[in-house]
Amino acid sequence: MRRTREQLEALERAVLAPYAMCSADSRGRAFPEPEAAYRTAFQRDRDRILHTSAFRRLQGKTQVFITTEGDYYRTRITHTLEVAQIGRTVARALGANEDLVESICLAHDLGHPPFGHTGERVLHQLMEAHGGFDHNHHSLRVVTELERRYSEFPGLNLTFEVREGLVKHHADSSDEAVPAEYLPGLHGTVEAQIAALVDELAYNAHDLDDGLRSGLIDASAVLQLGWWQRAVERAGIADALPRDELARHRIVRKLIGAMVDDVIEESSRRLARLEAEGRASVEEVRRQPTLVVGFSAAAEALNQELRCFLFEQLYHHPRLLRMSHKAEHVLQDLFRVYAREPRILPRSFQRRLSELPLHRVVCDYIAGMTDRFALEEHARLFDPHTPV
Repeated sequence: MRRTREQLEALERAVLAPYAMCSADSRGRAFPEPEAAYRTAFQRDRDRILHTSAFRRLQGKTQVFITTEGDYYRTRITHTLEVAQIGRTVARALGANEDLVESICLAHDLGHPPFGHTGERVLHQLMEAHGGFDHNHHSLRVVTELERRYSEFPGLNLTFEVREGLVKHHADSSDEAVPAEYLPGLHGTVEAQIAALVDELAYNAHDLDDGLRSGLIDASAVLQLGWWQRAVERAGIADALPRDELARHRIVRKLIGAMVDDVIEESSRRLARLEAEGRASVEEVRRQPTLVVGFSAAAEALNQELRCFLFEQLYHHPRLLRMSHKAEHVLQDLFRVYAREPRILPRSFQRRLSELPLHRVVCDYIAGMTDRFALEEHARLFDPHTPV
């Protein structure tokens, strides 16, 4: 039996919660297109994102460890896939639109530059006098301008709801940086809120996992973490600091499970209150004074403890700081040489100089690089022994 788009849209209306965003109710695309025969609008968005060059390049971009450090540690693409998987789980449990959540999750890091948050910080400093740099806003530029895959329009022509989810990813809904067309002063949809929260959940848990595997985190120090204690109890493991790698994997799985359970239970409680008050709709979710998707107060305290732990034990570890220091110099050197002599840029980017300021074009080019390409390009430009 085949299912048409219209049948899939009817199925959404039948099974999704009243506060969920149905694809048939989307505010649409910037450039009108005929609808697909067998995919909803949000399913189509997901597929377009997966086929982008920007998505493929995520495999070569830093999550915490620069990709040259080894092929076991998480990269931006593995992080993105993990976020999308957790996001679908939460969406399914809450009766939200899984396809919309997945689309936002898959696109949320498309604008991340090489070398992780070090890259973002350096580009923002270099662009401070030219509009700055923010990876969430750059993700929006990737899907609306920079990806060139269609002759009919720039970017991917994604639905409003996916684009809004990128703009409001971890952003205060009243943030002046939210463009007028994306409803500043209002929260995102339930699906946008899920995508933002599971991103934080995933990188906290997985950075802890990578930190332990790398040996940079003092293994005995995790014993003080409330989340770790909960996970060990759930795992039923007598040794809270097992030497067995399989046991550690089990604890990390239980840690993620405990976080997901808390999000679902707390968010369900908040949404049930809206339903009891007869205000369970997409627009009411937007107008709430606080987010409807979130951790409980107790879990948020544990998250804060874990974030502080990761900053002290991992992100500020001497080895990571050395990697960050090298990455900073690589990006600064590349930016300055391109800005000084833009004819070095690829011709496709040189052509953009007639449309955009020089420094923005340079920033766009660097932000699209993988870690390895940035290092190789630095060698081609500054190492006299490397062929150009």
